[in-house]
Amino acid sequence: MISIIITAFNEPKTIGKSIQAIISQNITQDYELIISAPDKPTRDIAKTYQKQNSKIKLFKDPGKGKSYALNLLLPKLKGEIIIFTDGDVYISENSINELANEFKNPKIGCTTGRPIPQENKKTKYGYWANFLFDSAHKLRFNLKKQNKFLECSGYLWAFRNNTIKKFPLDVAEDSVVPFLFNEKGYKITYTENAKVYVKNTDNLQDWIEQKTRTVKAHEKIAKYVNTKKAPRTKTFLNEIKGITYLFTYPKSITELFWTLQLIPLRLYIWVKAAATYFSGKEYQDAWERVESTK
Repeated sequence: MISIIITAFNEPKTIGKSIQAIISQNITQDYELIISAPDKPTRDIAKTYQKQNSKIKLFKDPGKGKSYALNLLLPKLKGEIIIFTDGDVYISENSINELANEFKNPKIGCTTGRPIPQENKKTKYGYWANFLFDSAHKLRFNLKKQNKFLECSGYLWAFRNNTIKKFPLDVAEDSVVPFLFNEKGYKITYTENAKVYVKNTDNLQDWIEQKTRTVKAHEKIAKYVNTKKAPRTKTFLNEIKGITYLFTYPKSITELFWTLQLIPLRLYIWVKAAATYFSGKEYQDAWERVESTK
C-alpha cells in the first residue's frame, strides 16, 4: 500500500489541482491520500474531493510547520511507501506508479521526482527557474548513472515507511532524510519520469528570500549524519563547478544577460545565508508563504 501526503498552507486556489492530478491517475497499488493543512479554506476544498473519493483523508495540521505536522502523521500512515508532495504544485500522469516501482528493488530506500517550472524562459525569472531546475536535473541524473548518493526535492519524493521515525525540526526534511537512509545502507535514486510542475517567484525580494531559506535549510545536516561519507550535493562548491554549464545554457543575448545577472545573486544568497547563520538566525521549521509562487 502507498500513503500519499499533500502538505499545504493556505492553498485553496491550488489544492484542487494538486488532488485531481493524483486521483485521476491509474494507480496500480492500493493507496490512501492525506491532505495535511492548518487552514480551513484549504481543508474545505479538500472536503469536496473527499466526498467523491473515499481514499482521501484530511489532517488538521497544528500550523507549527511542515516537519512538525509530518512527525504527527508518520505513526498514522498505513502505506509501506510514503510519497510526499505539496498543495501548490501538481504532478505528472503516472508519476505515482513511477515512484512506487522504484521500491521493487529492496535496496532502494528513497527516491525523488523531477521538478519542472510552470514558467517558460521568456521572462528573467522564468529563465532563472528553468536554468536552476535543469541544472538540478542534470546533477541528479549524472549521480544516478554513477550510482552515487543524491539529495531529494521536497516538491515530490518518496521513502520506505517504518524506517525513519521522526524528522528533525532544524533542517529541511527532504534534505536530511536521504542521508539517514544512506546511513542505514539504502540507496537513493532519481525518478526523472515522475515530474512535478512548480510555480516560481516573479520578483527579486521573493526570489532572494526563497533561495536563502533553501540554502539555510541545509546548514545542520552534519548535526545528524556524516556528510563525509555521503557528500552534500547542494553546496557552494558544486555551484562553482557548474559554471561551465551556466555559460552553455543561454541561447540568446538576452538570456546571456540574465545569466550574468544570476551569478552575483547566487553568490549573494550564499553570503546572506552564512551571515544569518553566524548571527544566530538559524533555520527552523515553520510555515512561510512566498506569495508570488501561489
